[in-house]
Amino acid sequence: MLLQLPELTVAMRQQWLQHAIAPRPIALVSSVNKKGEPNLAPFSFFNMVSTEPPLVVFSPARRVRDNSTKHTLDNLMETREAVIHVVTYDMVQQASLASCEYPAGADEFIKAGFTKEPATMVAPAMVKESPVKLECKIIQVQALGDTGGAGNLVVAELLCMHVNDEILNAERTCIDQQKIALVARLGGDWYCRVDRSNLFKVPKPNTKLGMGFDALPENIRNSDILTGNHLAQLANFEAIPTRDNDYAHAMLNQGLQAAETKEQQKTRVHTEAMRLIDDGRTEEAWQVLMIYQEYMRL
Repeated sequence: MLLQLPELTVAMRQQWLQHAIAPRPIALVSSVNKKGEPNLAPFSFFNMVSTEPPLVVFSPARRVRDNSTKHTLDNLMETREAVIHVVTYDMVQQASLASCEYPAGADEFIKAGFTKEPATMVAPAMVKESPVKLECKIIQVQALGDTGGAGNLVVAELLCMHVNDEILNAERTCIDQQKIALVARLGGDWYCRVDRSNLFKVPKPNTKLGMGFDALPENIRNSDILTGNHLAQLANFEAIPTRDNDYAHAMLNQGLQAAETKEQQKTRVHTEAMRLIDDGRTEEAWQVLMIYQEYMRL
């Protein structure tokens, strides 16, 4: 299906894009107007864009229905301060409730059942229930259009960061990703939850260059068993590892030669390599594949 976005209605365009460009982190933004009246609202057009200076962006879009602007945007234009909170699974329903279009002057802290805490450097209050709170000053607001659905890009500089001790790692040097049950926005009513069961690591070649797909032996690169993800993990090695002779003997003793055909041998070896990679044992997967390479040359 080819979608020509200019030909879609704004509502249809939003539906397609929000389902495809996901998951998106959620910023629960606290702000005040010149009268000091609080506002609290979630935004999923949100991310960090710089660490020096420390900047994040989010976008309170104009309402598609009537082209009106949101109270958060109005407040930021008046006072240029905010507190951004991360949203976790334990508070996601409350954060969603805060997105209701309450009338101006309504306190979403009360409506959504959140607890106020005073910030240290800005006027808006903080949400006690959030484990990470970012006090910000607004350095730029860029209107991206003047019709319903148009975003307003807010660039916020982080002044300080409050992090609950409960989500720190053992050394207290960083947030433990397994302890902070973040949620993210998908399309429609859909969200996703980050927890231990769906976390995984992707090793980054920060100091060494991965050899790349083009350096993989042809029969590995063209495998019918190993997926692109599996091959990428093999290709992330700086070079093909040195063969471990002990591992080779053990593998041969397990009956590599017992398969009836070369194709069966290849299928069995690549399936075993796939299992090892999925278990995070890519070094062993390389040993399996190298031994098979040598066996085929005998």
